[in-house]
Amino acid sequence: MNTSLTTIENFSGSQETLSLTPAFSPLYQQIKALILQSLQSGEWKPGEVIPSENDLAARFKVSQGTVRKAIDELASDHLLVRRQGKGTFVATHSEQNVQYRFLKLQPDKGDVNSEGPAQREIIDFKRLRASAEVARALALRSGDAVLQVRRVLSFAGTPTILEDLWLPGGPFKGLTSDHLTEYRGPMYALFETQFGVRMVRADEKIRAVNPDARQCELLQVALGTPLLSVERVAFTYNDTPMELRRGLYRTDTHHYHNRLS
Repeated sequence: MNTSLTTIENFSGSQETLSLTPAFSPLYQQIKALILQSLQSGEWKPGEVIPSENDLAARFKVSQGTVRKAIDELASDHLLVRRQGKGTFVATHSEQNVQYRFLKLQPDKGDVNSEGPAQREIIDFKRLRASAEVARALALRSGDAVLQVRRVLSFAGTPTILEDLWLPGGPFKGLTSDHLTEYRGPMYALFETQFGVRMVRADEKIRAVNPDARQCELLQVALGTPLLSVERVAFTYNDTPMELRRGLYRTDTHHYHNRLS
């Protein structure tokens, strides 16, 4: 079998040869990977416009159509956002349409915008050593430093979500309870802007559970009230886990909504 090769200029200006045999990914996937490297390295910050398709095509020495296909996939992955007449921007969790990407709980009446932002109360914040379970979820070693946060999210004054979060200590060095209390935007926007950690995807497990007495107290529900348990591992670039989150959701006034396509 003949092997077809192409040469692409990488970010340092040197040349690299990419194989185009069927055993390797299509060219647009290779361009997507190179653009992803720039996003990961911080060459283009969240909210910033990236170079035009023509400029990227010249940079990578490929056709504009190849670049467009790569960008289309990154936009579908919610890593880039196209804006008509303005260009393509790095997606940011500060944007309204992205803020609720990972929050699937919707009010029975109205929508997340109509009920306003959640009122947040930090119940507990501490630094500790990762248990085997937490270490496994975050790709750490048992005993590595992690941050543990417990908070309650209320809507219209009603406690609705109880969350327990674990974050790796290294990337979030310097994070304090005051940071979480005083920051007005979404938590993921705080991680993005102040710690350079951008959550790009998440895996979730959902089940119905009976809460314990303390959980009922914090959510102001009676013992025996069934709650929705949502366990999430959120990842940054390169599928690196950066957060383990366990949430208990009241569903008497809200429901879990997910759009599949």
